[in-house]
Amino acid sequence: MRKVVRTKRLKNWYFFIPSILGVFVFSVLPFCDIVYRSFLQGGRGPWVGVKNYQMLFSNTAFHLAVSNTVKFLCICLPPLLFISLIIAVFLKKNTKIDKLLKALLLLPLAVPLATVAVVWYIMFAESGILNGLLSILGASTRNWMNSSLAFNVLVVTYCWKNIGYNVVLWIAGLSRIPNEIYEAAHMDGASKMLCFLKITLPNLRQTGFMLSVLSLINFFKVYREAYLVAGDYPHTSMYMLQHLFNNWFRDMAIDRLAAVAVMETIVIMFVIYGLHRFWREDSI
Repeated sequence: MRKVVRTKRLKNWYFFIPSILGVFVFSVLPFCDIVYRSFLQGGRGPWVGVKNYQMLFSNTAFHLAVSNTVKFLCICLPPLLFISLIIAVFLKKNTKIDKLLKALLLLPLAVPLATVAVVWYIMFAESGILNGLLSILGASTRNWMNSSLAFNVLVVTYCWKNIGYNVVLWIAGLSRIPNEIYEAAHMDGASKMLCFLKITLPNLRQTGFMLSVLSLINFFKVYREAYLVAGDYPHTSMYMLQHLFNNWFRDMAIDRLAAVAVMETIVIMFVIYGLHRFWREDSI
């Protein structure tokens, strides 16, 4: 009997072999090559040790990109997860309007990227719609894309584009919680807030961790809209690591790109580990 079980388990692993090989060939090996090149001069020359990493810490563009990226992540990620969870809880209880609101929230994902960039430009340009409305109301116009306000525009764009996706996944997580648990809690006199804190949140640990990681990944995609509207060198308040990667790739600075990629990978791994510890069973 044990031999049969072992044979079945081995057969199950056969289905994972193509995926494991694909990850190893197309992800692990290229990353190992990037790590190696980060210690070479120009990415192809002689061995220079940690000189490329030391060069990064003395680069002002790198400092600006890192500070803006960390600031953007800290400002966007917690409110996005919290607001999308509140909306998901509301839609779960109000099934009459949930389909309409879901469609409206998911609309940004269906809009092509070029269209989003054009709409963004029409809205926030100096002679755009928003400044036109401010002029009609008698208020002073703003230079949205060439001032510190550009960072706020980027935050709004990121939240607008990802909130619907998060809401749908939160609703999927809420659907896994049996209604009998809530009914029993209400019969014992538990309030709605207590049910949310003691039942809803603990049962959404896995969903919360998955959404945190997905939001982190989607965070690195918001650059495309900013690039299409503001170009290679936008206002300093919205100059992100993605802009740095693009500019150095255009200059073929392979050594600096490799060093940044290695450091970014290490930081992301630590962030994901921190998110895992935050969403573990004994933390919520």
